[in-house]
Amino acid sequence: MNPEVHDATGRARGCRRRDDVGVHPLVRVGRPTPLPDAERQAILDAPVFGESFSDHMVLMRWADGAWGPIEVHPFGPLSLSPATLALHYGQSIFEAFKAYAQADGSVAVFRIEANATRMNRSAERLAMPPLPEGAFEQSCVALVDADRAWVPTSDGSALYVRPFLFGVEAHLSVRPANEYLYAVIASPVASYFGPVLGAISVAVEPVDVRATPGGTGAVKFAGNYAAGFRAHGRADAAGGDQVLWLDAVEHRWVEELNAMNVMFLWERDGHTVLTTPPLSGTILEGVTRASLLEVARDSGGELRIDEVVEEPTSIEDVRDGIEDGTLLEMFACGTAAVIVPIGRLIDAGVTRVVGTGDPGGLTMALRSALLDIQYGRTADTRGWMRTVDPADQRRHVGRMSGGNGGRSAAD
Repeated sequence: MNPEVHDATGRARGCRRRDDVGVHPLVRVGRPTPLPDAERQAILDAPVFGESFSDHMVLMRWADGAWGPIEVHPFGPLSLSPATLALHYGQSIFEAFKAYAQADGSVAVFRIEANATRMNRSAERLAMPPLPEGAFEQSCVALVDADRAWVPTSDGSALYVRPFLFGVEAHLSVRPANEYLYAVIASPVASYFGPVLGAISVAVEPVDVRATPGGTGAVKFAGNYAAGFRAHGRADAAGGDQVLWLDAVEHRWVEELNAMNVMFLWERDGHTVLTTPPLSGTILEGVTRASLLEVARDSGGELRIDEVVEEPTSIEDVRDGIEDGTLLEMFACGTAAVIVPIGRLIDAGVTRVVGTGDPGGLTMALRSALLDIQYGRTADTRGWMRTVDPADQRRHVGRMSGGNGGRSAAD
């Protein structure tokens, strides 16, 4: 097979981003065999998180000190050696964002420049090569455009996009790999916690810690999540939906959940104050977290939030706030769930109810404000949404080369 190589900018409307920098060669490899329309629509009508995948994937390889072209393949298995370094030493990072069907019928992605920056920050921490400037955005937009038919249109649904990077060199030396594979896949999803959004329960983890000072807590390292699975099992056994992590040093300062940041709404001297733990090097700098803080600060009182503060919060503060009623609401936020209310805190065998135990009004108002931006129901005054323009993609990328059909293996 001799795939065609094209230059592609992935230009799009209505965005604030790094334009036309580091434009990377884009290779179209093979032709997929798409699922029949009826089968795809059945998946889109009732998507299950992380279960079904779109027709394409993106691959880009790093070897001999340089990145190869961005390759758009049919979705399929990868061929890896049993000696692949990432399987032994965990050199693996990832990102996540969503593509949304817009009110005007277009498709747009949310704040992928922030994900690109965080991806390279994670790569630097794990001694991995950074992606070329603009390649993250270019590759992700190319995949979303190729699989726009997989973007669901029902309320609360989206196309979840997962870029990831891992060491693929076949070697057992304890060192960074000399070869890497960057990939992007996509999966249609509905609301993470089900069609009816209720408040979840979180269990304070009494033994394990998620991150330590100087560790990897501030980056999207795969091992951070695996290290939390045992605690998640304990939380589940105690009746919790998620783990609430405390700091590693004193084991009293609230940090975050398994895969979400945490926020609190307090009553203080007649004012409503939104707080979240500060970025201390052990907490992931969530894109949703940053977006909600900005929306709340810019609301001008419309959301009835008087102050927004990033401040340390102890588990004693949370217990006391629940008991005396000054902790009005509590919620978690992240790409997959956007915002999910927290109604119960399970702590040392005691279950405390936050507020009424139901989703709070301010939590739901914040959620609606962000979702309205993401789905194009309100003006995107901050330039967060990037429209995936099919005309631009056809003009810059061109047509796929032939061969290697089917949802099959890619070497």
